[in-house]
Amino acid sequence: MDRAMRLQELRRQLARYNREYYDQGAPTIPDVAYDGLFRELEQLEAELQNFDDQSPTQRVGSLEVAERRSVRLVSHRQPLLSLSNGYDETDVIDFDRRVRQALAPETPSYCCELKFDGLAVNLLYHRGRWVQGATRGDGETGEDVTANLQTVVDIPRNLTTEFCPEWLEVRGEVLMYKDDFAHLNERMRRLGEKTFVNPRNAAAGALRQLDPAETARRPLRFLAYGVGAVEGGANLPKTQSGWLGWLAEQGFPVSPAWGTATRVEGLLHYFETRREQRALLPFEVDGVVYKVDDVAQQLQIGFVTRAPRFALAHKFPAEEALTVLRAIEIQVGRTGVLTPVALLEPVFVGGVTVSRATLHNEGEIHRKDLREGDTVWVRRAGDVIPEVVAVVRERRPEGASPFLLPSFCPVCHGSVEREEGEAISRCTAGVRCRAQRQQALLHFAGRKAMNIEGIGDKLVESLLDKDLVHEPADLYRLSVEQWATLPRMAQKSASNLVQALERSKHTTLGRFLFALGIRQVGERTAQDLAGHFASVEALTAASEDQLLQVPEVGPVVARALRTYFAEEANRRMIDHLLAVGITWPPIQQPLVQAGTLAGKTFVLTGTLQRFGRDEARSWIERVGGRVTGSVSGTTDYLVVGDKPGGKVEEANRLGVTVLNEVAWWNLITKEVSDGQESS
Repeated sequence: MDRAMRLQELRRQLARYNREYYDQGAPTIPDVAYDGLFRELEQLEAELQNFDDQSPTQRVGSLEVAERRSVRLVSHRQPLLSLSNGYDETDVIDFDRRVRQALAPETPSYCCELKFDGLAVNLLYHRGRWVQGATRGDGETGEDVTANLQTVVDIPRNLTTEFCPEWLEVRGEVLMYKDDFAHLNERMRRLGEKTFVNPRNAAAGALRQLDPAETARRPLRFLAYGVGAVEGGANLPKTQSGWLGWLAEQGFPVSPAWGTATRVEGLLHYFETRREQRALLPFEVDGVVYKVDDVAQQLQIGFVTRAPRFALAHKFPAEEALTVLRAIEIQVGRTGVLTPVALLEPVFVGGVTVSRATLHNEGEIHRKDLREGDTVWVRRAGDVIPEVVAVVRERRPEGASPFLLPSFCPVCHGSVEREEGEAISRCTAGVRCRAQRQQALLHFAGRKAMNIEGIGDKLVESLLDKDLVHEPADLYRLSVEQWATLPRMAQKSASNLVQALERSKHTTLGRFLFALGIRQVGERTAQDLAGHFASVEALTAASEDQLLQVPEVGPVVARALRTYFAEEANRRMIDHLLAVGITWPPIQQPLVQAGTLAGKTFVLTGTLQRFGRDEARSWIERVGGRVTGSVSGTTDYLVVGDKPGGKVEEANRLGVTVLNEVAWWNLITKEVSDGQESS
């Protein structure tokens, strides 16, 4: 294909991708792939001197779908443009150079902000009262989504300043927080419905619902990043950073981490700092934005067709990429669950080379219509396990067949069953299946279970190959000499492993119960069970009704426990573990039986200086409180250590009391002191 033909093909492709992204909220390629095509088109247009005002390089968004749906369109008082992108240090240096040349002899100061990955909207205020909300649209005209935006509680209905502009446009992003998105997709999976590709698409789809009641069912949020038209008013800011402060004073949520810089070094430092903190934020961001801070200087620098010259979006390294799905492999887990895994053509994404990704279950594969040989869209964010989020159907090879889950276990050839109402299939062979036995041993030895240092995948494989271990208790029965016969195990390392096994015998009841690998019983539930029953004997003998008395134990967990303890083989395995010498100290009863903290819920975040997590949890439980993993409306206290995550912002939003480590310890010691005085 010659270059002129390639140029026209790129325009057609990008126009379609724009419709999918802006109008349909359902992109079929990741941003990094789109950006690469966009840069290629820009370069070809410049080289061939072939420019067209209808080209995607000259336009912002699209309104084709809105026009077909007969949605009311409204004009922005000031165009809502896109931003030029930068991808490396050279792009930032060039941006700064252009700004300095345009302002010479004046020098710029920059406002630095997070680049939210949401749906841009324009809020219009008349004399301090919110009267209209619209999408970006094509930059000049957007869809009227006022009724839907009224379901977003973050948006102030009225401004509080007495110097209100006659007309004011507030620009920002509608988005969905990561936790809310995960819960939404999980609900969609349970209902057998199509899941969303990412939080932005989920938010865009919700905002474009024709029925506002449907929008209200989605957990949408709003974050303001600036203003558009400002007509009238007094004592208003003269800088971008000033506007961010002013918007916050008026009740708008704004970027929690904006700052200012005067040189390239400051811009790059801001970029690196925010990139490191990216995974800790409660919402998705895909970069940072640099804007000349002084509004008068912004106007002096001006605009190009689709973007301001005074601003640059500096994109983070891609967390999404396109690659080829070479094969679908079935893994068998600890509880027999058959999990399909994608074997991928290796691709660099999210800072690492990815060659495998989770596919969840058979139903998810069919919903996404994934087939071996497909070109697929892969995402890896932070430490999250890579996943395949979509397929590029136009690149599907001829003859690609739909996936079928095998009717027998690929490891032991046992039968596979799916329980009614479940999306997952299981191998029914139990520990007779080598894969289940291997995963059960690894779980038993894990850090949050028996914490046996030195036992990993390769070592367990060797134990099974030599038929040395059939149940967890066998680990403790092996001698140093037997361990030393395994590959890569010398006498010294074998001796160290036996010592680690001996240390692990002294544990807690909660850890022991978690190590058993009972279905539906996670770390937190195991701790609750230990605290309630105080012994294995009492738990084993408990009826389903007695189990339901434990906080957070519902009918599903109670049935799983009764099923587990009803199996003679499981009871025999526990007896064998106790026989090899596994012990734990007696469960400490609460120091305070009915104090002010009894029944209160705590969440811990960050690194505590004086206490480990387990010790802090123990103190909370000894004064009658309980610890959970996430902040919610039922949380009473958030205890904050060093480098906390997004839980602090969520706690502030929900009105949860936030304590530093010193304040928390003072609360605990006062409770203990008051309890001892009253006894």
